[in-house]
Amino acid sequence: MKIVDMRSDTVTKPTDKMRAAMAAAEVGDDVYGEDPTVNRLQEMAAAMLGKESGLFVPSGTMGNLLSVLNVCQRGDEVIMGNLGHTFQFEAGGISALGGVFPHTLPNQADGSLLLSDIEHAIRPDDIHDPITRMVILENTHNRCGGTVLSLEYSHAVAELSHSHALHLHLDGARLFNAAAALGVEPIEVAEPFDSVTFCLSKGLCAPVGSVVCGSREFIKQGLRTRKILGGGMRQAGILAAAGIVALQEMTGRLHEDHEKATRLAQGLANIPGIQFEMGLPQTNMVFPSLTDEVTLSTQQVVEKLNALGVKLGAVASRRFRLVMHYWITMEDVEYTIRAFEQVLAG
Repeated sequence: MKIVDMRSDTVTKPTDKMRAAMAAAEVGDDVYGEDPTVNRLQEMAAAMLGKESGLFVPSGTMGNLLSVLNVCQRGDEVIMGNLGHTFQFEAGGISALGGVFPHTLPNQADGSLLLSDIEHAIRPDDIHDPITRMVILENTHNRCGGTVLSLEYSHAVAELSHSHALHLHLDGARLFNAAAALGVEPIEVAEPFDSVTFCLSKGLCAPVGSVVCGSREFIKQGLRTRKILGGGMRQAGILAAAGIVALQEMTGRLHEDHEKATRLAQGLANIPGIQFEMGLPQTNMVFPSLTDEVTLSTQQVVEKLNALGVKLGAVASRRFRLVMHYWITMEDVEYTIRAFEQVLAG
């Protein structure tokens, strides 16, 4: 039976070109800074985002954690969204390992934080308060539906943050999807931020890794922080080689995944029992919900679709998430629409 895996773009496997590049990669000891393939990846990533330096890390979670630990001392505070990845899905690492307090604000439907909320959350210089050090935004925003922050909004948050001497970090796991949706170069998405993390192993298809980009001083400190966290890898060029191919070949095709998401949403919207409370997709994520008329539970629908070879995630009591990626074809999209029709028809 054919399997259509739409649970996440993390399920992507490396392409044949990536596998060949990994096999042929020139390597060295990266902890000594001597892996030429890692160095090339880091330089390429930094140049694409307009930053001075880059740092290859095993995961986006480590990249975000490293960025917070670079800036904050124990007892300091970071402003972030209550639906943000750092708050929801990174195991409380900034608190568990850094003693850093998350000050969460409500994410708006588009993934943004209200400027007024951010300003009111910044602590005064008072010995009773933790010290506000940092603001984190997410673009694209996963739990808000794969939504995209506008360039104007990012610049406005940067102006506000910098006026209070705060470090502005972007969890840009899917930054290149944001750039594709906005029709701009990735450097424009990254420009307002002091540091950026992006993922190589989601829609870009590399098997492992993320890159943190920022100033030379920030990345120099990041090397130490990465070592503390156990992220110092040795002949990591074998992994970085796939990341280079990802940046060269995968960043320019993400609009195809967005088109597949649009088609899937259009097809599902025509099925009785399906609605889109979060709106239609802006990027590669589709979030359909069951209407009250559907008697099946969300888990029952997931199980019935799994039996038909369609894998997807349940993210709320009546809502699903389906994520498009390189290995999903338009034929898979049409098959998924028919599978939903069959399941909901009873």
